[in-house]
Amino acid sequence: MRFVIALDQGTTSSRAIAFDEHGKIVGVAQQEFTQLFPQSGWVEHSPAEIWSTQFAVLQQVIRENKIPASAIAALGITNQRETTVVWNRKTGEPVYQAIVWQDKRTAPLCEKLKSSGLTDHVRVHTGLVIDSYFSGTKIAWILDNVKGAREQAERGELAFGTIDSWLIWNLTKGGSHVTDYSNASRTLLFDIRSLQWDPVMMKALDIPASLLPAVKPSSGLFGKWHFDGYDIPILGVAGDQQAALFGQACFEPGMAKNTYGTGCFMLMTTGKKIHQSSHGLITTIAWGLDNEITYALEGSVFIAGAAVQWLRDSLHLIDQSKDSEYFAMKALGSNEVYVVPAFAGLGAPYWDMYARGAIFGLTRDTGKDHLIKATLESLAYQTKDILNAMQEDAGLTLASLKVDGGACANNILMQFQADILGTNVERPAVIESTAQGAAYLAGIAAGIWTKQDITKNRSIQHTFQSAMGAETRTKLYKGWLKAVERTKGWSA
Repeated sequence: MRFVIALDQGTTSSRAIAFDEHGKIVGVAQQEFTQLFPQSGWVEHSPAEIWSTQFAVLQQVIRENKIPASAIAALGITNQRETTVVWNRKTGEPVYQAIVWQDKRTAPLCEKLKSSGLTDHVRVHTGLVIDSYFSGTKIAWILDNVKGAREQAERGELAFGTIDSWLIWNLTKGGSHVTDYSNASRTLLFDIRSLQWDPVMMKALDIPASLLPAVKPSSGLFGKWHFDGYDIPILGVAGDQQAALFGQACFEPGMAKNTYGTGCFMLMTTGKKIHQSSHGLITTIAWGLDNEITYALEGSVFIAGAAVQWLRDSLHLIDQSKDSEYFAMKALGSNEVYVVPAFAGLGAPYWDMYARGAIFGLTRDTGKDHLIKATLESLAYQTKDILNAMQEDAGLTLASLKVDGGACANNILMQFQADILGTNVERPAVIESTAQGAAYLAGIAAGIWTKQDITKNRSIQHTFQSAMGAETRTKLYKGWLKAVERTKGWSA
């Protein structure tokens, strides 16, 4: 038996998941790590802690499941995407903390880029919108605000990477400074048409070419990890949302999935076609495989599972995230309360960096259960926002939505998602689609699987069917849109 181990480096935890030749999970190890909030709107991670926790769980899953080095066919990596690390090539030490995708400190720089007339260039060449979400302005901030960083970068002494690059650099002991097409397409610096770093954006942000990693297809050799006498190849890399799309076997144009993680991300495969959105979505590279690029439309919700963590860690309304289902059940059928969790601004389709979170519809009898229920429902409402935009852009109506990620295990949330969408929601038997996608990309390169095998392996654990009347659905969603409108521009 051969195994593929996926490193799933997320926003709040590092995980390693081992898959056997049949695509079945044989072991999981996980460690949470520290979230840093040095100023209002700033979000950071320690790159050293990301690496130490990720390496620890890799070793743990191997040890606990007694997997010999000789049986590890490949490693796959999937990662929180736009989070930015800049490090010294010689020492391997970061020059600053990792600036997380949720971070809003570069909003003023984004406004400067917009006023300089770059909006259309960014949309056409990178597929993105100018927003502090993406990596490019974070790199510029580090170079401009860390003493000596710009001078070092101009001498070619520094390296930039999204988290995949940082992990590969450490696994290969500095031997590989690489990324894949999907992660590169999230930087604001990569031309998704020419598949090259974009000189216009590099000049606009004053980012030296020597800082940037080599960009490779998502399935292929990225480097080797030397372990117990064996050189284990790293054969698959994709940003977490693209990996989930691949793991859900969304290979044909029009197929879509929604991942409920820290954020909430819906992607629809558009195939070889670059589909420009007119409804606030972004165009992204889904993956590079078999000498072909597959594109996707994406809508990003910045705060999803993180809102449930907020209930747990900041408000102390629940002890564990899974408790949210129990308390929400107690409030079913009650007066409608709306929580708009715009803690990091609003993503697609609104793209308002200055929106902030709010609660609406409070009455004297509103209690803990109602707040928990409304917080869960906010995930479903935000998903509906994106699906509406996606259907307009693609000109089709989805028959069903494939879901994955931790929160999709919540039956109350999934039923409300089906109700508010008015369509079926399919939960797979293996909800670890992100890690599975990274494993599949690596396994294809290792000769273990084909795309046909992946489609055949996928099975549905439960289908949630809409049970809500159209009139109720319309009324509830109208209330949500009203709530969202009142959060916009709050901190501007």
